[in-house]
Amino acid sequence: MAPRAPALLDRLDLLEWRLCQRIGRLNLYRPWLGLLRLASRLGDWPAWVALILLQPLLDAAHGGQRLLQYTLTALAAIAVYRLVKTRLCRERPYITFVGNVRSHEPARDRYSFPSGHTMHAVMFLALTASHHPWLAPWLIPLVLLIALSRVGLGLHYLSDVVAGALLGLLFAGVSLALVG
Repeated sequence: MAPRAPALLDRLDLLEWRLCQRIGRLNLYRPWLGLLRLASRLGDWPAWVALILLQPLLDAAHGGQRLLQYTLTALAAIAVYRLVKTRLCRERPYITFVGNVRSHEPARDRYSFPSGHTMHAVMFLALTASHHPWLAPWLIPLVLLIALSRVGLGLHYLSDVVAGALLGLLFAGVSLALVG
């Protein structure tokens, strides 16, 4: 028997699919679609691996500790994210609403809730803003584009992105409370 999403997520699907469809219409503009694809690819891992590896250069005194903190926080977030995603089993919008919502990028898996890209983007933004506030103005536009790209590319519902952002804040908050 195939896994089934909770009824609440089914109701959210019906509420959100028109929004997904409207946002997806913006992809008729090739430069916009290209920007969303670029943001999505950066949110896969390159931006965050670079940010982790830069920690010793950004702060010689605490950089090694922060490199370890960011790495362990990311690994913990991935573990919980995968557990939640495989238990809730919410189908991606382009799967649930075939023909009405189009995918503009290949998905890694079948399920959408929560958005891992958004979770990591918000988590690393919060960690970085805490340790290097001067970098936040550079990261905020990237984080917003990553979050928007998930819906714009037909891979997530808005509630997936919001849940991912909240999880990212939670992991960053716990990390900062434990390590500082």
